[in-house]
Amino acid sequence: MNFDPAVSAQQALHQAVASEEFGDLEAEVIEAEETFSSDHGEEARYAYEILQRLGASLPQARHFQEFLIYITWQQVTAETLPRYFQKGLTLCDGFLLRFGNDIVGTQTYQQILDIRESFQGGLGLEDEDAMPEYDEDAFQGGD
Repeated sequence: MNFDPAVSAQQALHQAVASEEFGDLEAEVIEAEETFSSDHGEEARYAYEILQRLGASLPQARHFQEFLIYITWQQVTAETLPRYFQKGLTLCDGFLLRFGNDIVGTQTYQQILDIRESFQGGLGLEDEDAMPEYDEDAFQGGD
C-alpha cells in the first residue's frame, strides 16, 4: 500500500461528518472513534466493534464505509487475527459492489483495491487475475 490507512480513515470520517451521513448516530460514532483512536487493547477492540455495528446499520454511508475499511486495517495491525483480515475483505467487496462504479479512477478506488489485496494476502489468498494459467499441455516431470 502506498498510503497511510490511519490518515485515510480520518479523511473519510471528516467527509462522512461533512456529508451528514450519520444522522442521529453522529455523537455515538464520534465517541467510539475517539476511543478507538486513543486507546489500546480491549477498549479499542470494543470501540472497533461498536463502529462496525453502526456501519452495518448505515450501508449507504459511503465515506463511513470507507472509514470502516481503513480502521479494519488498523485493527489488523493491532491484532493479527484471520477474522480481521476476513472482515476487511468482506468490507472491501461490499464497498466495491455498492460504490465502485461511482468512484472508478479515483484515489479512493485505488486505495480500496490496494487494501483489499493486502487483506487477501493476509489470508493467504491470491488475486484470481494474478494466478498463472493452467496449461494442460505442459510437460509433466519425466516427459
